[in-house]
Amino acid sequence: VSPRVAPAVFGLGLLENVPDATILKNADPEDQDGDGISGRPNYVWDQAKQAKQLGRLGWKANQPNLKQQIAGAFNGDIGLTTSLFSDVNCEQGQADCQQETRFGEQPEVKDEFLEKITTYMRLLAVPARRNLEGGPEKRGEKLFYQAQCAACHIPQMVTGNSSDHPEFNNQVVHPYTDLLLHDLGSELADNRPDFEADGQEWRTPPLWGLGLVSIVNKHTFFLHDGRARNLDEAILWHGGEAQSSKEQFLQMSADNRDALVAFLQSL
Repeated sequence: VSPRVAPAVFGLGLLENVPDATILKNADPEDQDGDGISGRPNYVWDQAKQAKQLGRLGWKANQPNLKQQIAGAFNGDIGLTTSLFSDVNCEQGQADCQQETRFGEQPEVKDEFLEKITTYMRLLAVPARRNLEGGPEKRGEKLFYQAQCAACHIPQMVTGNSSDHPEFNNQVVHPYTDLLLHDLGSELADNRPDFEADGQEWRTPPLWGLGLVSIVNKHTFFLHDGRARNLDEAILWHGGEAQSSKEQFLQMSADNRDALVAFLQSL
């Protein structure tokens, strides 16, 4: 069992439109540059194309695109069939589920509705940053770079031009992610492989909108399972490839740690 906190659902249309080449140029699975960071891609199954594709969405980058992520949630979370996932989601031993009579037309979620909700989700905009000129925020941004947090939480990307929505094409965006997998150590591991991701690897989560979690979601629980009660704890759970950055955070003065967190809350 591996618990999950639901990640933010805005900006996904932009992340979906980041070219594969942009993501792959930041991959360094053998750590050839010797910086201790060895992000690597997850290749996952694309149900529509019936082929492996680069994963980019989800806690372990286990979804290749937003439509499949939504269809997977319909099927896996609430048991509704779609044209992508037409089988009822029953595990071995769930005899009642497997014998359930299927009423009505199939699939239960029609393609038209699936396309509408996918379009809606794609178009949810990223919230604007706040306190851009604040003294602590500006100092915290410098500390963010000094601690090499930006090695994985890459501040800037440029989207491609393949989207049917012109507002997604050729856009400079600031998601603070590389969309790659990183080993974050045994303490943060869930020991649950997901396609090519192993039990200690996680996709770098985007940081945009981070400071609004407490307002929108009414909680401050972070990381994949919500174990961190605030951003300080989230940083301190980092290990593996992020161990050095965590150590640098620990060695900062209290004021500097507060400044770095203030910067994160401005995103």
